[in-house]
Amino acid sequence: MTKILMLQSKIEALLFVVGDDGLTVKQLAELLGEQEAVIVQAIEALSVAYEEDQARGITVKEMAGVYQLTTKTEQAETIQRLVENPTAQSLSQASLEVLAIVAYKQPITRIAIEDLRGVKCEKPLQTLVSKGLIKEVGRSEGTGRAILYGTTKEFLNYFGLKNIEEMPPLPEEAAVEVEEETDLFMTKFQETFGDA
Repeated sequence: MTKILMLQSKIEALLFVVGDDGLTVKQLAELLGEQEAVIVQAIEALSVAYEEDQARGITVKEMAGVYQLTTKTEQAETIQRLVENPTAQSLSQASLEVLAIVAYKQPITRIAIEDLRGVKCEKPLQTLVSKGLIKEVGRSEGTGRAILYGTTKEFLNYFGLKNIEEMPPLPEEAAVEVEEETDLFMTKFQETFGDA
């Protein structure tokens, strides 16, 4: 396998993992320990490979200096069907984690959720809001007045609850260590609502 092919594989993996955030040539060069010119050459080769392969539904695009994996324009109609039927989509692990945190810690800000999870959560929050499972319930006090999220009536209906007080209690150890909180939330949440 040539150096460029190996770089293409690594670039593809990195772009997939970062999603919509994308990466610049400089970031890719630093991550892969390569010269920027070599990274550009590998990206261009990867882009050509995607475009020439009609069996692939994705490609590499550069937007404002940031490279992302995106869907090909020819797949717009297929993607539109998914967008128009969001109920057919199940919740991802990330969305379930965020939902559990919101359910047990509400009202809560995005930053507080990210502190508990250790990763960004904009996408899961958008998904949960679009499905009507959480909503904006106010603004926090202080600088920036961050949005506070809470669960909705749809959340209660989805999980067969009359009110939020019917949620199962968390084990007392949940408060001991921040690192354990998400795991404890998810374990209890999935045990209780796994069949929902």
